[in-house]
Amino acid sequence: MSGGTFGAGTAVLVLEDGRVFRGTPFGAVGQTLGEAVFSTGMTGYQETLTDPSYHRQIVVATAPQIGNTGWNHEDNESVGPTGDADGSKIWVAGFVVRDPSRRVSSWRATGSLQDELARQNVVGLAGIDTRALVRHLRTRGSMRAGVFSGDALAWKGDDLDIDTLLDRVKSQPSMLGADLAGEVSTTSGYIVEPTGGDPRFTVAAIDLGIKTNTPRMFAERGIRVHVLPSTATLHDILDLKADGVFLSNGPGDPATADGAVHLTKEVLAQGLPLFGICFGNQILGRALGLNTYKMKFGHRGINIPVVEHETGRIAITAQNHGFALEGEAGQEFDTPFGRAVISHTCANDGAVEGVKLADGSAFSVQYHPEAAAGPHDASYLFDRFTRMLEGEKN
Repeated sequence: MSGGTFGAGTAVLVLEDGRVFRGTPFGAVGQTLGEAVFSTGMTGYQETLTDPSYHRQIVVATAPQIGNTGWNHEDNESVGPTGDADGSKIWVAGFVVRDPSRRVSSWRATGSLQDELARQNVVGLAGIDTRALVRHLRTRGSMRAGVFSGDALAWKGDDLDIDTLLDRVKSQPSMLGADLAGEVSTTSGYIVEPTGGDPRFTVAAIDLGIKTNTPRMFAERGIRVHVLPSTATLHDILDLKADGVFLSNGPGDPATADGAVHLTKEVLAQGLPLFGICFGNQILGRALGLNTYKMKFGHRGINIPVVEHETGRIAITAQNHGFALEGEAGQEFDTPFGRAVISHTCANDGAVEGVKLADGSAFSVQYHPEAAAGPHDASYLFDRFTRMLEGEKN
């Protein structure tokens, strides 16, 4: 199967500190702006590209060759606004790779990565030294960037006009202070029914950028999931007679998500079981009184070790976040909803990876236990939440 055509012409990545990487176009030709970040996942690029949490980010793949398994209709992690899988979308602002595969070698593939990027008008760049770029981002931190090719390039005679391109990069807003969850959330809501049999429980999932595999994980446990817009109210949740509430992953700065924080406080005051992941972890943390901060280059990949301090258990996790909660391992603190504790931290850098109420009524983790893509070490958290729901019923 052909992988499409790429490589003709010039494309450049321009970082806001003036560093420039020259390569060739990959995917669509044109201009894209976003925050340059890197992902250490060796596999799972389709899940990464369709993860709404990557909205407004230009993703750099650290794995040298990308695209050999092509593209298929099964591994997308985004859906249309009403839950329609045909509306799945690539959410990254751009994609930067070292060596795009020229052939697709998977029986599951329905097309090539190159062709899908072009079809969805996602501007990319290939053929650069991604090792040098990642080392630069690790040293300087994630930053605003732009990928330019074709008519989007600016020239001074026969030379690229980098100053003009750099002005475009610097004209975009920073990820710090970006309120993006509403841009990726469902607009009207939808329902995911349990697999095999009548629902045991009903969960209201607040869509801040939810991935499609998350409701599937609930459905496998006999749970009906009502996916609600990010603007949902406590009244909406109570109308469903929900047994519990889920806060999803999502993009942007959690310090801007005052509406979601307010809703979370209302849910906690009702005593409804609550489970959050990624952005949802930051929302629960804020509702419990913790502050957030922007990390230097964040955690993005499927190989990040996390320690659960109560058990000493270490899980290798999938992650995608550039913000984190302030706090330290095992820290306990008082909240209006009872005693809380920082339950998980990253084994690499000590960043907060989980928080919970001591009475067991609410917990969250910073990583992605739905494992799309990623290891399945943390899937037991869905069982833990199901047991919480069972406790409420009994």
